[in-house]
Amino acid sequence: MPKQTDRTDSLIQTGLNLIQQAITIYDKNLRLAVCNSRFSEMFGLPEHLTVLGANFEETVRYLAETGEYGPVDDIDAFVSERVEQARAFKPHYMERPRANGQTLSVEGSPLRQGGWVTVYTDITAIRQQEELLRGHSAQLSDQLLTHAEQLARSNRELAATNAALEEAKRDLTDSEALTRMTTEMMPAHIAHLDPDEIYTYSNRNLPSILPGLPVDIVGSMAHDVLGPEVYTAIKPWLDRALAGQPSVFEFTHSVGARRIRSAFTPDIGADGQINGVYILSMDITEETQARAALLQTHKRELAAQLTSGLAHDFANLLTIILGLQGRLEKLPDLPENAHELIAATRAAARRGGILLDRLSNVSGRRELHPSPTDLRVLMADIRLMATPSLPPDVTLEVNIGNIDSPLLLDAGFLQDTLLNLILNARDALGQRPGRITVSLLAVEMLWLEIRVGDTGPGFSPEALKHALDPFFTTKRNDEGSGLGLSIVYDFAQMSGGHVKIANTSAGALVTLRLPLRSAAQKSTPRFVLLVEDSPEIRTSVRQMLRDLGHTVLEATSADEAENLAGITDIDTVLTDITLDSTRTGLDLVRNLKAGARVPRLRMMTSLPATNPTRQTAAAEFPLLAKPFTIDQLRHFLDHQP
Repeated sequence: MPKQTDRTDSLIQTGLNLIQQAITIYDKNLRLAVCNSRFSEMFGLPEHLTVLGANFEETVRYLAETGEYGPVDDIDAFVSERVEQARAFKPHYMERPRANGQTLSVEGSPLRQGGWVTVYTDITAIRQQEELLRGHSAQLSDQLLTHAEQLARSNRELAATNAALEEAKRDLTDSEALTRMTTEMMPAHIAHLDPDEIYTYSNRNLPSILPGLPVDIVGSMAHDVLGPEVYTAIKPWLDRALAGQPSVFEFTHSVGARRIRSAFTPDIGADGQINGVYILSMDITEETQARAALLQTHKRELAAQLTSGLAHDFANLLTIILGLQGRLEKLPDLPENAHELIAATRAAARRGGILLDRLSNVSGRRELHPSPTDLRVLMADIRLMATPSLPPDVTLEVNIGNIDSPLLLDAGFLQDTLLNLILNARDALGQRPGRITVSLLAVEMLWLEIRVGDTGPGFSPEALKHALDPFFTTKRNDEGSGLGLSIVYDFAQMSGGHVKIANTSAGALVTLRLPLRSAAQKSTPRFVLLVEDSPEIRTSVRQMLRDLGHTVLEATSADEAENLAGITDIDTVLTDITLDSTRTGLDLVRNLKAGARVPRLRMMTSLPATNPTRQTAAAEFPLLAKPFTIDQLRHFLDHQP
C-alpha cells in the first residue's frame, strides 16, 4: 500500500497538470522543486529540464539557444544576467511576446523559505481580441481603446500585487507567531514599556525571573506589577533609559535571594523621539555564585603565589623556634612565669605554622594531615582569633567535656571549620546581642561531637534544605561565596564523619561528628639517621628525636647520608627535601629504597604544598611539613607506614 505522503504528492501533481497555466517553483539554490506538465509543453523542454533538481541556469541557456527570447548576441552574458536576477528575486508582472507569435504574461513571487514561484499564462487570444476590437470599432476613439487596454493590464498587475500582499501578510503573521514562541521559550523576561511606564509587550516569563509576580501584565503600570522593592531598585535605571541612555545593572530580589541582571534599551523612533524602553531581565543567581567562587579562587591563587617564595624560610624559622622552646622548657630553675611565656610562644609558632599551611593549600583541594591535637590548646587559639571579630554584645562560650588526651585530627582544617561556623553564627546574629556556644564531647568513645549554636533567628526553610550545597548563600550584595558550610561538610566527609544542621528553641545549631582517634603517647625507640643541612634546624629536630627516646645519627648531605646508611641498626632515615648539595633528599631516599638498605624512609620539608617537588615527594614517601611539634613528629614516625 503506498504511503499517505506519496499519495498526496501524486494528487497535488495531478491537480497542477490540469491547470492551463505553466507553473514552476525553484528553490534558493536555483534548482527546480515543482513544475506541471504545461511548463514542459509551453516551452518544448527536454525531460531532464523538467525533473526535480533541474538546474535553472541550464534551462535559461536552453531557451536562449532555441530562440525563446528572440535574437541574443551573447548567450553567456544573457544567461549570467538572468541567473543574477534570480538570486536577487523580486516580485514582478510582465507581458512578453514570444518568437512563435504568442504573448505570455509572467507573474513571479519570492517565497519565505527561499526561491520563487512563477506562473506563465498564454494571453495570445486576449491580445488578439483586443486587436480585433480596435480594428472593427472605428466609432471608439483610439484614446478609449488605449485606456481600456491599460486598465486590463493594470487589473492583471493589481491581481498579481494583491497575491503578493496576501503572501506577505501570511509571512508576517507566521513571523510574529514564531517570534512570540521564541521569546516565550527564552529563560529571560522580555518586555516593552511605553513612556508612561505601561507594559505594551511581555513574553509572559516574568514569574520565572521574579517569583510571585503576575503573568499577564500588558496594559499595567510598572510600579503596580513589580511592587515597591523591585520598582525602587530599577527606577533610576528606567529613568535613564527613558532619557535615551541604555544601561545594564544587577540587583538582588529578596524572594529566594535571587540575583537579577536587567538591560534597559531606549526605543528611539525615526523622528528621534523616545517611544519607550525595551527590557531584558535574567536570573543570574548561579552565575553570581560561581563568579564569587572564582574570585575567591583567584584570591587564593594569588595568596599562594605571594607566600610560596617566603614559605620555605618561614617554616624553617618556626621549626627552630619550636625546637628552642622545647629545650628552654627543660632548663632548670626557670622563673615562675617562664613556662607561661614558653607556652604562649609555642602557641604562636603553631598558629604561624597553621596559617602557613592554610595559605599554601588554598589554591588546591586540601588533604587531611592528622596529627596529635590538644583540643583545649586548639580551642584557646580559636577563641583568641575569633573574639576580636565579634561585636561587644556577642559572647563566645567554649565547653570541652570528657576529653583529656590528645586526639588525631587535622588541626588546621578543624580550626578553619570552627572559625567558619563561629563567623557564620556572628553574621546570623546581625546587630542583635547574643551568644555563640561551641561544645566538644566524646560520644561512646567512638565519636568526637562538636556543636556550634547561636541565639539568632535560625536557618530559613530554604537554608535547611540547601545550606550544605556549594555556592548556596543567603547573604546579600555578593558578601558571601556560599562555600563556608560546604567546606565544613567536606571536612566531615573526608574525616569519615558527618554534619547536620537544625533549628532549636534558642536558634541555629550545627552538629559535626568526627571519628574519635586517640594519639599515641609513647614512641618505639629507633635508630634514626637525620639528614638536614641547616645546623639550627638539625639541632632542634635532633633534640626532639632524643626526647622521644630515639638514637640519632646526623648527616648534612645526600652523599654523606648514603655512606652512613649502611651502619648496622639504622632503621629510619628522616631527611629534608632541599639539601645544600647537588643531590636532594628525594634523590637520597629513592636510591636507598632501590637498594633496600633502610626499611623506613621519611621526609620533611618547608616547601609550600603547591611546590611540584614537594608534591612528587609526598606521592612517593611519607612527608612531614615544617614547622612541627614533638607530638606531630611522634605520630609521624610511629604511624606512617
